[in-house]
Amino acid sequence: MPDMRRHRGPHPRDIRLFAREFHGTMNRAVAHLSWLLTRGYAPVSSLKLVGDRFALLERQRLAVMRCSCSDEQLDDRSAKRTLRQGWRGQRLEIDGFNVLTTVEAALSGGILLLGRDGCVRDMASMHGSYRKVDETRPAIDFIGQVLAEAGVPQVVWRLDRPVSNSGRLKQMLLGCAAERKWDWTVEIDADPDARLAESENLVATADSLILDRCRRWCRLAGDVVEEHVPEASIVALSGTDDG
Repeated sequence: MPDMRRHRGPHPRDIRLFAREFHGTMNRAVAHLSWLLTRGYAPVSSLKLVGDRFALLERQRLAVMRCSCSDEQLDDRSAKRTLRQGWRGQRLEIDGFNVLTTVEAALSGGILLLGRDGCVRDMASMHGSYRKVDETRPAIDFIGQVLAEAGVPQVVWRLDRPVSNSGRLKQMLLGCAAERKWDWTVEIDADPDARLAESENLVATADSLILDRCRRWCRLAGDVVEEHVPEASIVALSGTDDG
């Protein structure tokens, strides 16, 4: 059956699964999982242990995993993060689907997660296929506006070649950039994560594997959401009981 979705909105069960009454439990789960990761325990078995301990359902466990990290990872990511005032004059490489789907989800009322490392992440899953939604063009415009206001002169969007419709998204990005006279290029790579992790430039992503390997990163999606989608549904899971 073809994908006819027009929005990157919430999973049908997310409103209940991420209701405020569960925030304290999930924050404690993030604290427990991060403690285990800090001590070198395997992520998969640790997540099962913590998920079972707090009786979390599948999507709650996924959220806890996305928001957790070891103390060493937290320190390393914090040291490499570049705040917006440091973006000026920088050449920026964007983890395209990672950033774009987060802003799309925010615009369509999807649940977002604020993790221990300060990154904002979505709960969407593309499963190897990307489909333009009603929020795609506004999301691109908001991203471009934030970058222009921050004084970023050049942007390289990196998209996954294996993800379907990458070529169509590339043309949309270039079209938007041409209209606004933004200096953007779009590269479709077989392994964009490796390119981003090895880049000498500032990288925009919330992908944990890239964050732990790259030289410098920025929280572009989170900044865009905070500035242009203040009504977004953000669940703070930083590992404290006040989340």
